[in-house]
Amino acid sequence: MRITGAVLEEIGRERPYAASAPITVTELELGEPGPTEVLVRIEAAGVCHSDLSVVDGNRVRPTPMLLGHEAAGIVVSAGAEVPDLEPGQRVVMAFLPRCEDCAGCATGGRLPCVNGTRANNAGTLLHGSRHLTREGEEVFHHLGVSGFATHAVVDRASLVPIGSDVPAEVAAVLGCAVLTGGGALLNAVQPEQGDTVMVVGLGGVGMSALISTIADGRADVIAVDSLPEKLALARELGAVAAYTPAEVAERGITADHALECAGHPRAFETAFQATRPGGRTVTVGLPNPEARVSISPLAITGEARTIIGSYLGSAVPARDIPRFAEWWRAGRLPVERLISRRIRLDEINDAMDELAEGRAVRQVILFD
Repeated sequence: MRITGAVLEEIGRERPYAASAPITVTELELGEPGPTEVLVRIEAAGVCHSDLSVVDGNRVRPTPMLLGHEAAGIVVSAGAEVPDLEPGQRVVMAFLPRCEDCAGCATGGRLPCVNGTRANNAGTLLHGSRHLTREGEEVFHHLGVSGFATHAVVDRASLVPIGSDVPAEVAAVLGCAVLTGGGALLNAVQPEQGDTVMVVGLGGVGMSALISTIADGRADVIAVDSLPEKLALARELGAVAAYTPAEVAERGITADHALECAGHPRAFETAFQATRPGGRTVTVGLPNPEARVSISPLAITGEARTIIGSYLGSAVPARDIPRFAEWWRAGRLPVERLISRRIRLDEINDAMDELAEGRAVRQVILFD
């Protein structure tokens, strides 16, 4: 079938992206789903740093690639080996499929799926298939989803069904920002009653960690970011305090645990230095592979500290997304407050500039 999608033509073009236009909105051919795959009509897709990291070259992927990994939509049809999804059902897409048959999947979310990671790096779906072409040229899939398009074919392992009562834009954000930030809070930080958690970096993932901590109810949240408007929003959402990184350093602000969500080495250093003895410093950000940090090994040993890397919130999407959906239904997780801008697909290059400048919390592409 013919679809319209946002294709990254070349990695590493100069900013502003609105001028260099690395992403082209174009027509493509989308093949039929295989036995374990599902055709989905996309309703909403979030614009995330994991998309930007491919555009700017921090994550090298094959091109041309149809971007987008945080999305929600409606099932159109399913392959013969997908008996549990019906046409008309709303689904959330998760960017790391889980094969449930590898060493990574056996860890309950602590480690990524080995086969899913391999497929994501190759630009294919979980079982190696590709379904995108443009004028006879193959186009690669992004993280098993390619959600910046009117339709997508994805493996069943990349989908979590969700009730139609959850709006599409909320459902989309649950699939990456909330799953990563909230998942890291629940699965890696694991606060105890009365703890404080510092969240460093208040983009979509950081704000999701913030509201998830408040929804969880065991810990208070200290918010850290360099932009005053993000600190103001954090206070409105329930942070007990909000500081710039400079204020954290100057005042010696600390917390029982710290969660780094910016993907920058200085953010990690801020989080580590602010973690109290016995606490956990959890990092979910994805910096440039060449980035390095400076920390004291003595502080780790002498203060019984723990550093935890958490990919996709150490989450199992089928287990954790329904929990966040229930928090949203109960009015405890105000995901709508994180949507800073609703855009059209043809505004995608400008949206990457907004993200690169740090101005956006979560931009969401809405499809008719």
